[in-house]
Amino acid sequence: MRPWELDDARFVYEAYQDPAIQHWTRRRADCEIETREWIARWRQGWRAETDAHWAVVRSSDGALVGWVALCCLDLAVGRSECRYWILPSVRGQGVAPAAVAALASWALDTVGLHRIEIAHPMANHAACRVALKSGFVPESTRRSAQLHADGWHDVHVHVSVQESAEGLVDEVPPDRALGHVQRRLHRRGKDRLRDRIPGRQGRQDR
Repeated sequence: MRPWELDDARFVYEAYQDPAIQHWTRRRADCEIETREWIARWRQGWRAETDAHWAVVRSSDGALVGWVALCCLDLAVGRSECRYWILPSVRGQGVAPAAVAALASWALDTVGLHRIEIAHPMANHAACRVALKSGFVPESTRRSAQLHADGWHDVHVHVSVQESAEGLVDEVPPDRALGHVQRRLHRRGKDRLRDRIPGRQGRQDR
């Protein structure tokens, strides 16, 4: 995985011509100018520390094959949502599960997030397989929670959770413990996002 570049706009535009990506992401790309603006916003998410987007590339030749992201990133409580898509040409080859598992491992073990969710329409069986193969555990079903072109869909939620929160609370009175944990998570998460995100060092201007 690597950070997105503005020059990747052509790839993103072509990817969003795929009917499955259009349907399940509920987005349309009309031109490269539009996808260039998307990439600019993805990069802004790094600076604002609200989202973290990666391009998924093939290790053999560096060719772009997909997108994976942490969205709705909340460092104050250590929570985020994982979203992803890959090109039709590499589906079924284990690319998406590998990318999602790598992202989740980094986010939980290095950044220190506590909980990551994957929420997909129940009719999107491929997304469910990716979540399971990536180690995300099925948790619940949200009734009629996402609207797509063919109507409202029930949504299946998978989670990956950092089971240990040792060292966060220390000796803090119970009535102040939550705020203490939030401050520690926020400080630790911000430091690690700034220092350890692949491609972040030396790229603060982007």
